[in-house]
Formats: sequence, C-alpha cells, structure tokens
Amino acid sequence: MSLDISITFNDSDLQLFVEARNRRAEDALKKTETQDAAGIVAAARSLVEETRGKALPDFVTTRLKHLDTMIAMVEDVGFGLPEANRDNVLAALAYFSSPDDLVPDDVPVLGFLDDAIVIELCVRELQPEIEAYDDFHRWRDNEATRRGENKAGLTLNRVEWAEARRVETLERMHRRRSESYTGGGWGPSLFKVR
Repeated sequence: MSLDISITFNDSDLQLFVEARNRRAEDALKKTETQDAAGIVAAARSLVEETRGKALPDFVTTRLKHLDTMIAMVEDVGFGLPEANRDNVLAALAYFSSPDDLVPDDVPVLGFLDDAIVIELCVRELQPEIEAYDDFHRWRDNEATRRGENKAGLTLNRVEWAEARRVETLERMHRRRSESYTGGGWGPSLFKVR
C-alpha cells in the first residue's frame, strides 16, 4: 500500500525554508570549531555516509544523492565555482550537517525532510551550474584519457573547458555549413557563382 501526499509550497513558504537554512547555517558555523569550507564539507560528508545505510523515504534519499555533486563542486579547484554559488552550497551543507535544524535529524521517518527541501531548493537554484559541472567533469576525464594522463594529476580548469567547448561549437558550425554545400541539404538558390 502506498500513500500519496502532495504539499505545495508557495513563494512565501519557500522563503521560510531559505531563511531557516541561512539562520541554521550561520548557527552551525558559529558552533563548529572549524568555521571554514573544509569543516562544513567534512561534516556533511560524514553525515551522508551515516545516512547511506538508513531506511529513509524516497523523497529524502533522492535529494541526498545530490550532496555528492554539491560537495564535489565546492572542492573542485579546477571548476572554480563562483563565490555566490559556493556560499549557497556551503549554506545547504551546513544546514544538512546541523542536528539542530527545523526537524531534528533523529526524528524517525521525518528527520531529514527539511534537509531534503533545503537541498532541493539549492539544486533548483544552481541547476545550470550543476549541469555545467557534470559537463566539465566528463570533459576533464575525457581529456585525461585522450592525453594518456592520470585524472587526478591533470590540472585543467573552467577556462580551458569553456575554450574547448567554444572551439567544438565553431567546428560543428563549419562542418554543418560545408555539409550543406556538398549536397547534404540546403544550398543557396538565389545566387549562383559562375
């Protein structure tokens, strides 16, 4: 037997979660001995590992899967996540790793519900950046393979990735243009060169 429950949050409801996330993130930063990004990431990573074996609702586990990508984005120096986005991710990670959030984590079944909502808000806000990171990560892995180098030792950055994508787009445009003139489809019909 399954039970469907639908909850709709309007903009003011969502703003309450954002404000709570920001307050809890600030509180978490004040309470921790390490108030730096590394401490926040380590605490979040530790809690992610703890939750892997727990039976949690699908809504929660689906959102928790995003945490690995969020952590990787913050730690990846080559990607260079913009500061505002980095702060947003760190706030979500600090909220997640704080046991004193809106719904305490040790409450059975519902303990991570608020965390999942905060993670979902962060993911929605940063969706283009997350997609870009996934592309950057694949590109960097492909470059390592192409160059025959160790992925861990390869230091490629966001600027090189963007340039590679620019060159790739130009080559695709030129290829399409040349295909259209060699019988592959469209050709100029108004003007003929003799």
